[in-house]
Parts: sequence; C-alpha cells; structure tokens
Amino acid sequence: MNSKQLLYLFLSFLTLTMGYAFLRYTYNVTDSLPFTQEIVLIILGTVATIFITSLLLNKQTTVEVEKEQNIKFLELKTKTYEKLLDLLEEMSLVHQFSDAKLIHLSFITHRLALVASPEVLEEYQIFLSVMQKISKDNTFKGDTVVLHKALSALTLTIRDDLLGHSIHTQYSKIQLEEMIKKNSRQSSEIRND
Repeated sequence: MNSKQLLYLFLSFLTLTMGYAFLRYTYNVTDSLPFTQEIVLIILGTVATIFITSLLLNKQTTVEVEKEQNIKFLELKTKTYEKLLDLLEEMSLVHQFSDAKLIHLSFITHRLALVASPEVLEEYQIFLSVMQKISKDNTFKGDTVVLHKALSALTLTIRDDLLGHSIHTQYSKIQLEEMIKKNSRQSSEIRND
C-alpha cells in the first residue's frame, strides 16, 4: 500500500469511529423521546450503506481501469506480432527481398522489445540467428524448411504469450536488456551480410 491509500484508510477508520461514537451518544441521549432512536438507527444504516457502497465502487473502478489497460496492451501485442508475421510472409513470397524489408524487420524488432514476453524475445533471438544464416543472398529460396521450423517455434511461443501461458522464468533486468540488444544487433547484421 502506498502512503495515499494508508491515509485514506486511516481517515475512513477515524470517520467511522467518530461517527459511531456520535450516533451511539445520540442514541443514548434520545432514549426518552419517542421515535428518535429509530431515526438515529435509520441514519446509522444509511451512513453504513453509503460507506460500504463507496468502497465497493472504488474497488470496481480500479479493477475496470486495470482491465482496460490489459486489453489495450494485449491489442498492441497482437498487432505487433501480426506485423512481424506479415513481414516475414512478404519476405518469403518475393524472389529477392529488399533492404527496405530488412530495415522494416529491424524496427519490428524494436517494437517486440516493448511488448513481447522474455520467452518470445529469447525465441526471436534464435529465429534471427537462423534467418541470418539462411538469408545471405536476400532470399529464402531453398531454405524454407529451416525457416518454417524456426518460425513455427517462434509462433508457438507467441501463441503461449498471447494466451498467457508463458512460463515467466525469472529474468533480471540486465538479462532482458542483453536479449533486446542482441536481437537488435542480429536484425541489423542480417542487412549487412
């Protein structure tokens, strides 16, 4: 809990305690007057209902905002993966792919660094190694079996990531940075060969 939440919790507890003490005092003072105790109990019930409702609505709003953020992130992740697969499809359909396609691949590599899970980044690194070996002549001609084998492993990892089945092995920040840098280097080395 952060300090703001602790402050709200403390103020809520203080308000509830003081309100209870005041209503208890009012209840005992109005003992001799007719129907006043019932009115005090109605007020107490109303205050308790409002308090509980506000707590539940606050929690519901927080959950809805978090859900919307997760949906937007999943959409961004899906679009990035689709762009990667579309580009690879375009590259394998042409007789000889251009340097522009390789530059596009480099930029998708950077997009992947933003959204992909560590498992996808690791599998993508393996895929880039395979791609670097087979694309020296700017074509995948004769190497489609090797390409599709590496691509199928990458696709399965992407699928697991989108479905939330990732293992989420503990990667340190340094390991993630190294994976991202290596992916970036490898995607640019494909262009230079």
